[in-house]
This record gives sequence, C-alpha cells and structure tokens, in this order.
Amino acid sequence: MKLLVIGSGGREHALVWKLAQSPHVKQMWCAPGNAGIAQEHLTSNQPVECVNLSAEDLPKLLSFAQEKKPDLVVVGPDNPLALGIVDLFQQHGLRIWGPNQKAAQFESSKVFSQNFMEKYGIPTAQAGTFSDEHSAKAFATLLGGRCAVKADGLALGKGVLICKSVAEANQAIDEILVSKAFGVAGAKIVIQELLEGMEISLHALCDGKTAKLFPTAQDHKRALDGDRGLNTGGMGTYSPAPFLNDAQLADVGRQILNPWLKGCAAEGLDFRGIIYPGVMLTKEGPKVIEFNARFGDPEAQVYLTRLENDLVELLDASVNGTLDKMELRWSPMTSVCVVMASAGYPGAYAKGKPIAGLTEAGQLPHTKVFHAGTTGSGKTILTNGGRVVGVTAWAADLPRARAAAYTAVEKIQFDGAQFRHDIAAKALG
Repeated sequence: MKLLVIGSGGREHALVWKLAQSPHVKQMWCAPGNAGIAQEHLTSNQPVECVNLSAEDLPKLLSFAQEKKPDLVVVGPDNPLALGIVDLFQQHGLRIWGPNQKAAQFESSKVFSQNFMEKYGIPTAQAGTFSDEHSAKAFATLLGGRCAVKADGLALGKGVLICKSVAEANQAIDEILVSKAFGVAGAKIVIQELLEGMEISLHALCDGKTAKLFPTAQDHKRALDGDRGLNTGGMGTYSPAPFLNDAQLADVGRQILNPWLKGCAAEGLDFRGIIYPGVMLTKEGPKVIEFNARFGDPEAQVYLTRLENDLVELLDASVNGTLDKMELRWSPMTSVCVVMASAGYPGAYAKGKPIAGLTEAGQLPHTKVFHAGTTGSGKTILTNGGRVVGVTAWAADLPRARAAAYTAVEKIQFDGAQFRHDIAAKALG
C-alpha cells in the first residue's frame, strides 16, 4: 500500500511512526511533515518522504494525491477536516480516513456539538449559545461567573477561557465576542458551567456505525505546573489513567457513545475516524466538556505507543465500515508524554532555535521523541512551532514511565525550552 499522511505535528509523527511499522506499507508521504517525520523509515527501510505542501492547501494536496495515487490518505489535524478535505478527496475517487465536513462539525462548531448533546441526551454541562455580549454576560452572571467561555470555531486548542468570577467572565466575553481575539472562530460563543471533578480524555475509533473505545488517558491543558496559566493544545499526557476501572470505563463509554451513535444515525452523520470526547468525572456522573474529531495531540503519542494492532488494518476497517470485526489490543505498559515548548507558548514565541540532545534522548530504551514543531537545516534541527517535541516513554508502571520520560527530557536542550514538571502527578496522589 501507498499512504499519504496530512499534517506536521506530534500527532502526525506518532501516526507516521506507527503506520510505518505495518508490513502492508510500501511507500509513504507526509505533507508537510517535520524534521522527525523525515527520519522515519518503513519496514523495507525505505524513508518516509516529506512533501512541502500545507495541510490546508486542499487543491495542491488533491493534485499531489491524484499524481501519486495513494491507497489511503490519513488526515491528522482538525483544520483540513473542517475545510472538507474528506469530501473533496472522495469526490475524486480517493480513499481517505477521517470524518467528512458535516461530521467534523463535532469539533469545528462548539454550538453544533452542544446542541447535539442536548438533543440526544449525552451528559454535558449546563450551557448557552450567544452572539451578543449582553445576553452572554447575563447568562454568565447566572452561573456566578464560574464558567468556560468558548469560541464556536477552531482556535488551535486555545479558544477556551476558564473563568472563576463575573468580572473574569465579562472580560472573556469581551475578548472573544467584541475584540475578536480568535477572529471569525469567535463570531458565536458557548458558555458552559464550570464542571468540577477529574478530567480524562476518551477516544473511540468509528466506522459510521460501530465505535471501539480506547483505554483512558489524561491530558494537561494548562501551560504551567499545577494547572495554572493559559490553555494550550496540550502539555503532556499519560495512559492509562487510574480514575476508572475497566467496568467503569465501559459504562462511561455506553453513557456517551450509545446516544452519540444513535444521534449520528438520526442526523445522517457518517462519522469515520476518531471521536474524542473530553470528559469530566463529576459527582453526578461523567459529563462531556467538548468533542474533538481526530486524535488528540499529545494523546496520540501515548495511545500509539501502547497499541498492539497494525494501525493500517484498523484505519482500513474504519473507512470500509468493518470495525465490528476488529478487536483492539493494548499493551499493559503505561506510556507518558511530556511536551517541550518554546518560550512564550501559547502566546508569541520565536522560531529557529537549534535543538541539542535529540539523538541521546532517542537512544534511551522504550523512549521515542515525537517531533511537533521542528524543521531541518542541514544536519541541525531547529524549533519551528509552539510545541516543539513530545518526549514519550513507556514502562511496566506509571512511576517508571514518568521517570523515563523526564530523564529523556533532561537530555534535550534549546533556548527557552519550557515544560511542565507535574505530568501524571494527579495519578500518583
């Protein structure tokens, strides 16, 4: 098989790394890829080829795919899905994995997602949808200011402002709706009551009618230790998380995925890809905070280091509608990913800083450094994004996996490197 992977982040590096392990794959391209992806090889030892095409330049990606004729196109990030890459490629007879534009609305529109959850009885927070600041502020006041103010559209994981007072809520509403801090993504907002409890990430692979639930993971969204600082795309994660046993996980999956699948059928949504609900385990039970329509980043890094199936076969089944015949198999090992980011992230940051120690970190046992924002310049690898690398390690238990990940982190240096020191600390009490 020939594969084309779309995207350039840590999630895409993890996808390429896992897909390259499949004996089915004879050739692979990644557009645009990154410096780490460019170092990956197939089982035949043939290198993965990075192609300098933006993940959002759909006409050029289509023309490349028509020329190279991949047997499967794998879409990593949310933006191309929201732009309708799946619909476009299917119209031209290309096999592509990921939800179509209509189904991708679970992530591309928080308003759509909130309305869908309320309509089909998926447990979620009390919420309201607004396009004018006066009614938004009145609703936020009803919640005592304890709320999450969310831009309707995509904002790279940063379009959510957590508020603890009416003053903070009013400021967040002004920032998104009035000052347009997130551009057109903030033309409408969703305001949700602030849910309290333990937050976990769930993923399920879907083929339009069947959803196969993954084990638990826990992301760390805030930039700084102790869940302080601004929301980011994710500063680290680990799997499994100890807050649900297998029976409880299956029960949470039923409460969320069963009504979700029924709703998809009723609305004519043919969802083939990953559905990823962020879930708060509240005193009243599990509640969905929001949906994503692709692998999490950095959740992909811990899931794909634990997955024992051939990923090509799973994605094939997801596209073909034959997922009910597949059994997902997971390593009992624990996997931990610590993200190293550029100084200033998630705000403004500089690029082009040389990175040292990548080879040394990558040579440690059961360790993989997934590149997120990197580029090659001769033999030097430079920073090229907010999140630079996702340092991932796996071991028989969480303390050992966590120690191994941080040992690898200490070997990597670049000017202004920042990372959280408390990834997985919640699980260790």
